[in-house]
Amino acid sequence: MPFGLIGPDPALLRESCSGLSGWSAAAGGIGGSEGFSAHAIFSVGVDDDNPPPSLAALGSIHHHQSEESIVPVIAIIGAGPGLGAAVARRFGREGFSIALISRDQSKLDALAADLEAGGVTARGYSADVLVPTALEEALAHAAAELGPITTLQYSPLPSRAYLKPVLDLTPELALEALQFSALGLIHAVRTILPSMREAGGGSIILVNGGTSVKARADFAGTSVAFPAESAYGEMLHDALDGDGIRVAQLVIPGGIPQLQLANGIDDVADRIWDLHAVAGPFRTMLIPLEDGRE
Repeated sequence: MPFGLIGPDPALLRESCSGLSGWSAAAGGIGGSEGFSAHAIFSVGVDDDNPPPSLAALGSIHHHQSEESIVPVIAIIGAGPGLGAAVARRFGREGFSIALISRDQSKLDALAADLEAGGVTARGYSADVLVPTALEEALAHAAAELGPITTLQYSPLPSRAYLKPVLDLTPELALEALQFSALGLIHAVRTILPSMREAGGGSIILVNGGTSVKARADFAGTSVAFPAESAYGEMLHDALDGDGIRVAQLVIPGGIPQLQLANGIDDVADRIWDLHAVAGPFRTMLIPLEDGRE
């Protein structure tokens, strides 16, 4: 419980702060483990012409400073040198700190260093979405270092093993594809959602291919897994609407280099920013499904 002390003798006030801080550490404080900490000393004379600031004014100053210190954070699950880097740059221009999450720490460190060189605060946290505890720990570590997650982008690139013909799809491979897409998202959301709800806002953005909308027999794994991920996302969109948390899906029906966008991957990053910034329907198609080149 932070507070300020006011009195005419600065030395005595500092001694009081020291004693209270030590007592708090030893006794655990009052009302739980929070305890006391004296954050400010105001020395005023009883005969000063200018009266001391009121407690209400001091509280207002502290609240204003706290609001100013909050920096929004986007966690990009599946961050890489392509779309992940473009989204990081786009959100970085808006003042966001960036938590980069994927399996290879060395690649994450290189990407974070590149972003930092451009003036964007970025950190890398290695995790495999197929390992729930690792993913949850990476998100928790990011929040501890950078601040509560404001935006979650779930966009890990599926393994090519999931892009098999339906007659070659085994139960084991189908289960892994579901764990990668749907269950990984569920674990991530359940990790970051409490802080978003407490803050009264945030956004969760899914990035999927065209098989989230229409199944393809030659991409059997993602045709099973992406619709499950989409269904969970759409239910979240409806359930969190009243909480000020936007949930949206961007469907990219084809490889980005083949889509002939005017500004390439930066156009996709702009669209993702819009999904974060402006409320709208759950699903957005980057281009019409029939124009895709998957």
